[in-house]
Amino acid sequence: MFLDEVKIFVRSGDGGNGLVAFRREKYVPKGGPAGGDGGRGANVVFIVDEGLRTFMDYRYQKKFVAPNGENGMSKGMHGRKSKDLYLKVPPGTVIRDTDTGEVLADLVEHEQEVVVARGGRGGRGNCRFATPSNPAPEIAENGEPGEERNLTLELKLMADVGLVGFPSVGKSTLLSITSKAKPKIADYHFTTLAPNLGVVETKDHRSFVMADLPGLIEGASQGVGLGHQFLRHIERTKVIVHVVDMSATDGRDPYEDYKIINQELAEYNMRLLERPQVVVANKMDIPVASDNLKEFKKHLENDGEEVDIVEISAFTRSNIDNLLYKISDILDNTDPNMLYELDTEEESMENRVLYKHKPKDETFKITRDDTGAYVVSGPGIERAFLMTDFNRDASVRRFAQQMRSMGVDDALRDRGCKNGDTVKILKGEFEFVE
Repeated sequence: MFLDEVKIFVRSGDGGNGLVAFRREKYVPKGGPAGGDGGRGANVVFIVDEGLRTFMDYRYQKKFVAPNGENGMSKGMHGRKSKDLYLKVPPGTVIRDTDTGEVLADLVEHEQEVVVARGGRGGRGNCRFATPSNPAPEIAENGEPGEERNLTLELKLMADVGLVGFPSVGKSTLLSITSKAKPKIADYHFTTLAPNLGVVETKDHRSFVMADLPGLIEGASQGVGLGHQFLRHIERTKVIVHVVDMSATDGRDPYEDYKIINQELAEYNMRLLERPQVVVANKMDIPVASDNLKEFKKHLENDGEEVDIVEISAFTRSNIDNLLYKISDILDNTDPNMLYELDTEEESMENRVLYKHKPKDETFKITRDDTGAYVVSGPGIERAFLMTDFNRDASVRRFAQQMRSMGVDDALRDRGCKNGDTVKILKGEFEFVE
């Protein structure tokens, strides 16, 4: 089964908790703090495996959680950092944030990596908080929570050549006789329900990867038929081979078919028409095909189009070698960077992974719930809350100081919060004290 789009949930590991401990050894008076730091939680990392061709590994498992960091220990021993969680994907994978639509990475090279969720840092042990004025602190941090993300994985096949055309024009037959691929071939429309890949080698020992893409029909770019599911794969191809049935066995007009397919490519992405395109006049073994080809060329002349046309018969295998030579010559003269000069946001991410420094978000907002309590929310204050050990008075006092330094106290007073009112942060409830 070919699977080229999946939605999954990933969560990086939490940092390990820091420890409050003191050195207690015989003959060592006033040993001081000895609580170690927690280890960093594991990252969630996607890595390209060129042996994969589909997302079948993600068909049944949709949730991936990385391990947490190890907690700090006594005698100043720090917790171990957890090993990163690696998820393998095929080359040509585009990773999006499902909630925001942001393209996180476009992975095209073998063993290329991207970190999509960073593990939380480990909490500090009490040995980190020792000062001359407080040599024996009873403060330690909990580990920082890991990141959660809903992701959409989208696959665009990495093929040199893409076969496009209406259903039943002979694309699968052409792939089967030029490579060892075994696509399904039958005398009815939409025989091909998923892209097929094959490695083609010419007689002068040049090779390339050819993809047989399911047949397009009019309106495919708007979601009609099956082709709209696979138009994304054409974006990766360096050469488009447009197969046209010159026999018109279904009563169709070959020139009209040619114009419709190009129009669908343009509506999906205008830049696709800038790719080198070879028009293959197939089924030339049928008598009426020659007359249809003359009419086809006449229409092209009237429109002022200069098109490379190669006459073949996939059934009798005539002129196949000349077609493969022509495709190879075009590939030899095609700039490989051409694919990465497209205008859309998604294509600007191709072949690279961009990491940006993101400063900590200390903004917060204050709302009221049904009970009249003041609810404080925001990434910074929630992170501080989760990293506070509320079982220790010293840690609670430190959290109160953090709230004041962030301006939460003043903002609560501005909203009308008075002495004795309830303040909520996540699952915690506090009494506001002046």
